[in-house]
Amino acid sequence: MMSKLHLATFGGGCFWCIDAAFRKVNGVTAVTSGYTGGSTLDPTYKEICSGTTGHAEVVQLEFDAELVTYETLLEMFFTLHDPTQLNRQGNDVGTQYRSVIFYHSDEQQTLAQAHICAIQKHYDAPIVTELSAAEIFYDAEQYHQNYFDENPNQGYCSIMIAPKVAKFEQRFSDYLK
Repeated sequence: MMSKLHLATFGGGCFWCIDAAFRKVNGVTAVTSGYTGGSTLDPTYKEICSGTTGHAEVVQLEFDAELVTYETLLEMFFTLHDPTQLNRQGNDVGTQYRSVIFYHSDEQQTLAQAHICAIQKHYDAPIVTELSAAEIFYDAEQYHQNYFDENPNQGYCSIMIAPKVAKFEQRFSDYLK
C-alpha cells in the first residue's frame, strides 16, 4: 500500500543549505528549491535578489509522514538557521531571506505554532519566524537545485554550508538515508 505524501515548505535564509540538509533525510522523497510568498508572477533569481518581489527563498519538501513526521521536519528546520534574525541570515539580508513556514494544512499551522512556543525558551531573543498559508510555489532555476552537492568546492558551500550540513548529519543521524 502506498503512503500518502505530504508537502512542507520552509524558508530559512539561502535555500542551498536547507536543500542540502533535507535531501539526506529518510522519508523526504523530493526537495525543490524555489520561491513563494510574494506578488511577482514566475520570478527569476535576479528579481528575488532585488528584494522587491515579496517572495522568500524556500525549499518545498515532499515527505512520507510514516517515515518522518512534520514535527521532526520542524525540529530539523529550526536547527538549520537562526529564527531570531528578522529578514536575514548572517550576511544574507532582505525579506527574501526571512525565516518562514508556509503551512499546507490547519494541522501544520497548529504544529508549527506549538513548536515555536516550545522552543522559544531556548533563545534569548524572540523567534520571528513567519507563519503563512502556502501560496503559489515557483521552482528556482535548475542550477539552484541540489546546489551544494553539485558545487561542494564553491566558496560559500565549503565555508558556510558544509559545517551546517555536518552538524545536521551528526544531530539527526538516526533520520538519514
